[in-house]
Order: sequence, then structure tokens, then C-alpha cells
Amino acid sequence: MANHKSAKTRINRNNKRSLINGARKSRVRTFVKKVEAAIVAGDKEVAAAAFKIAESELMRSVRKGVFPMNKVARTVSNLSKKVKAL
Repeated sequence: MANHKSAKTRINRNNKRSLINGARKSRVRTFVKKVEAAIVAGDKEVAAAAFKIAESELMRSVRKGVFPMNKVARTVSNLSKKVKAL
């Protein structure tokens, strides 16, 4: 256990940030799943609309420091290819 006040504060803050980042990751994954479900269903209009929302959520997660930029760029690229192939 931490002995210094600043270390205790840091532990508390890290725990709070972990909960917040976990919720953000879950939110992003949900939007990506919606796009993938629309792709499997073969509905191009729904997939394109879901992709637009998912892309903005993914980029927002990069700004918040939840995911690295390369991972998000790769995910957006792969989803975009799948939507265009419909």
C-alpha cells in the first residue's frame, strides 16, 4: 500500500480513470459491432450510417487516450473496405 499522500491520491485517480476508460472502450466496441452486424445483414445504407457514427466515436477515443491512433486507423480502414464492398 502507498505510504505517501500523493501516491494514495494517484491510486484513487488511476482507479477512477480505469472505470471511465473501460466504459469508453465498451461504448466504442458497441458501435463497431453495430457496423459489423449491418454488414453481415447486407444492408448498405444502415452499415454506412452506423460506420459514420462509429468512425467519429473511434476518433474521439483516440483524443481521449483510450486507444492508440494506429489501432483506430486500422479498424476504420477495415470497416470502410467492408462497407464499400457491399
